[in-house]
Amino acid sequence: MKLIENRNDISILVNAFYSKIRHDDLLGPIFNSHIKDDQWPEHLSTLTDFWETNLFGVARFKGSPTQKHLNVDKNLNYTIDQNHFGRWIQLWFETIDELYEGDIANKAKYAARKMSTGQYLAIWSRRPENSSKK
Repeated sequence: MKLIENRNDISILVNAFYSKIRHDDLLGPIFNSHIKDDQWPEHLSTLTDFWETNLFGVARFKGSPTQKHLNVDKNLNYTIDQNHFGRWIQLWFETIDELYEGDIANKAKYAARKMSTGQYLAIWSRRPENSSKK
């Protein structure tokens, strides 16, 4: 097993993980309908930027993951649920455990768990039936 030490390690992780996502019965159809084949290289680079920023504090990532998730949920008639985020976390942990160990690998797991919870709550709270109750 190897430590996550640099951007290349993150890129390997991100590419392996999203290869699983794209072929997953639950998540694949969602991701593949929102990201076209020719968009994946740029998307994977952006996600590598995202994780490099989160794991190493390198200020590369610029964007709004929450807005992207809100748009996907809206496009799917507000059907994203905890099962989707649970499967995402399961595949993330599985991929990390296959490739890496150590403090940064654990940090990647902790950060993903925290982010997925935050994204799900952001989606849920902004749905039309929930946002009118505020």
